Amino acid sequence: MKSEPAAVTTAQAEEAVRTLLRWAGEDPAREGLLDTPKRVVEAYRDWFSGYAIDPADYLRRTFEEVAGYDEMIVLRDIEFESFCEHHMAPIIGRAHIGYLPTDKVVGISKLARVVDAYARRFQVQEKLTAQVAHCIEDVLKPRGVGVVVDAVHQCMTTRGVHKRGVSMITSQMRGSFRDDARTRAEFLRFIDIHSPH
Repeated sequence: MKSEPAAVTTAQAEEAVRTLLRWAGEDPAREGLLDTPKRVVEAYRDWFSGYAIDPADYLRRTFEEVAGYDEMIVLRDIEFESFCEHHMAPIIGRAHIGYLPTDKVVGISKLARVVDAYARRFQVQEKLTAQVAHCIEDVLKPRGVGVVVDAVHQCMTTRGVHKRGVSMITSQMRGSFRDDARTRAEFLRFIDIHSPH
């Protein structure tokens, strides 16, 4: 059984920031850095607020009065910011979501909130992509769902190989999006990503 991590106080988190400042060669007592530990902890509270959220909750309020609509629903260009769990560096990108409803749909802002809830955790892009798709599939029970994520990883652009202008694309196709090439192609056309022949 996995144990819960020990709770860390705000004071301990701020002291950890002071330690990193000293390690980098700075003086945390310098005027410009006096409030930095507090600001960093507040930023982390915002950046990693996804740990306190169950993304599935956003999808539980659905609408059934859609006049029999059963065609594809696509929300594209959902901007997000996340952090790489390997280097704690930013991941900046866009997610595209499509699904084929069965008998209910969800408000489109809820799809964006699901992306944000998972993005506001330490992540790898492949896991983020799969988590969003599985959440939609598990809660909405659509005939199919597709998620494509296109992101730039600062751990690659600002350190290591220093390659700028490079983005990574990941996808997760479930149900008819995986099984039916026409459905998949329609989704990729809607989000303007071309499927190889």
